Amino acid sequence: MIYHLQGKLVEVTPAFAVVDCGGVGYMVNITLQTYTHISGASAVKLYTLPIYKEDSQTLFGFHSKTEREMFSLLISVSGVGGNTARVILSSLSAEELQDCIASENTALLKSVKGIGAKTAQRIIVDLKDKVSGIGLNEASGSTTGDSNLVQEATSALEVLGYQSRQTHKILYQIKKENPSIGLEELIKTALKRL
Repeated sequence: MIYHLQGKLVEVTPAFAVVDCGGVGYMVNITLQTYTHISGASAVKLYTLPIYKEDSQTLFGFHSKTEREMFSLLISVSGVGGNTARVILSSLSAEELQDCIASENTALLKSVKGIGAKTAQRIIVDLKDKVSGIGLNEASGSTTGDSNLVQEATSALEVLGYQSRQTHKILYQIKKENPSIGLEELIKTALKRL
């Protein structure tokens, strides 16, 4: 298995990247999260996961091991293939997805293009125990307390009529900017940005 690719970034689009490793160019399917991290770079290191089928070989690449691990978990769910998993991780960061699954937020999963109620429920049921054990929050510098705070703020903003997908991203951004922020201030700041 190809564990990672490190080399010159020859071409990058929101859907794929071409990495030159010693004269051999590898086309790697990427998420929008990865695209954001690598666009503009001249050299990259992508953690990869190949998917082999009878009629094709596809290589997926990620900017972090955490994102690759979440991708691997997603494709283990019946009915979720590589492209569907890529769409999910393009819409939600690995940390957001972990929180979404842990809090059983089917509404947020259903807001991802192509994910229906049954698939969202299946992802949550199949992965709830698995995502809590991989320590995503610790790896990304967040804590369970942060996740609970964001979840409470998301719920409060939903009551006010805002969509959870929209608010979730803004809340995480605010929390990153000010790690010691309290719930009330977090909600007030988010309301100013919505």
